[in-house]
Amino acid sequence: MIKFPEKSKRLTSKGWFTVFLKSLRSVASRDFLVCLGFLGLGLIIYFLPTGFENRVASRVERVRAKVLSVDNSFVYERGLVRSGDQEVNLKILDGKFVGEVVCANNPLLGQLDRDKLFCKGDKVLTVLSLSPEGKIVYANPQEHYRISVETVLALLFAGLLIIFGGWTGLKALISFAFAGLCIIKILVPLLLLGFDPIWASLGVVALLTAAIIFLVAGASTKGLVAFLGAFLGVLVSAILSKMFTELFHIHGAILPFAETLLYSGYAHLDLTGIFIAGVFLAASGAVMDLAMDVAASMQELVDKRPDMTTRELCFSGIRIGRAVVGTMTTTLLLAYSGGYLTLLMAFMAQGVPMTNTLNLIYVAAEILKTIVGSFGLVLVAPFTAIIGAVLFGRKGFDLDNCETLPSSKKTASES
Repeated sequence: MIKFPEKSKRLTSKGWFTVFLKSLRSVASRDFLVCLGFLGLGLIIYFLPTGFENRVASRVERVRAKVLSVDNSFVYERGLVRSGDQEVNLKILDGKFVGEVVCANNPLLGQLDRDKLFCKGDKVLTVLSLSPEGKIVYANPQEHYRISVETVLALLFAGLLIIFGGWTGLKALISFAFAGLCIIKILVPLLLLGFDPIWASLGVVALLTAAIIFLVAGASTKGLVAFLGAFLGVLVSAILSKMFTELFHIHGAILPFAETLLYSGYAHLDLTGIFIAGVFLAASGAVMDLAMDVAASMQELVDKRPDMTTRELCFSGIRIGRAVVGTMTTTLLLAYSGGYLTLLMAFMAQGVPMTNTLNLIYVAAEILKTIVGSFGLVLVAPFTAIIGAVLFGRKGFDLDNCETLPSSKKTASES
């Protein structure tokens, strides 16, 4: 705790400046300043225009509506597949047309992943097409309205995180929101504008890694060690994903809605580069997690045994990484396999040989994601251990106290 001088003792401007600098050296103050900085940066990013806001039609209004009744007379069912048209009567719940009742048409295309069938009482996101005079010309019931449920789920998650984690949970929540903003407001617009996907993604990942790690760990040596180790792991994943994407002969058209982008006027996009960026972007979260585990453990070792040598710290960090990396690689396998589980089921149901299945471009792409991401995970442990041994082992380097320790203070092992 910083002790301020008594009122009877007058301080010069230089004295007050010294007291202010000492107060900034405390861990709590630096944590608060880091949080404040990223909150401010997050607000700037939130209001940052992407350049794609004006692509929406001007005479369109999106409203929430309630289904009053439906007419399924022209809906035809053939097994699981439905086709035809569903007529829906909707009552508008918000906007300037609140309270009005409109008749809408819900076309069914015979595609299970895109078709939706509404029932009486459902809340629907409805797009109203307006005439030049501002009257409703056509109502399109696009989807079930899910934003309210999504908001409740997000608030429950935020509340649980803060209740369980306290101040650290609040910082984790800020980093979570900041990551989402960076992806939506920075990375996606950059990719649409034709920037190099790999370099743009590396820059965004570096920003996210700094935000997430320094918000959670604070502006400390532990945070710096975790940041450097994590970014080196992501960099290795980026290099390997670039190399093996070419060796696997994988193109970015396998990504969902890739062809839709090309046919929407974005034929200039480097889809393969976007696929490569997606590989190391998806693995970056697990890489940060492992780097923080190793850095935090090494910090505890230094706090308990300040006389440990650099060599001892390095090998201790590597042993800690070995214990964690086994489960983390399995985590990646389970996360990725869940995304293409039905694909594997379809091939097995048809009796497709395993050789054909593993050779298919969709399966090969997931194998590449899993193994390349695991490469980054395996290497981030020794990277973090080496960096941690160097920084924690330097007695004159201490971000946690924000001061250079006297060189005369040597440990017994060093003397």
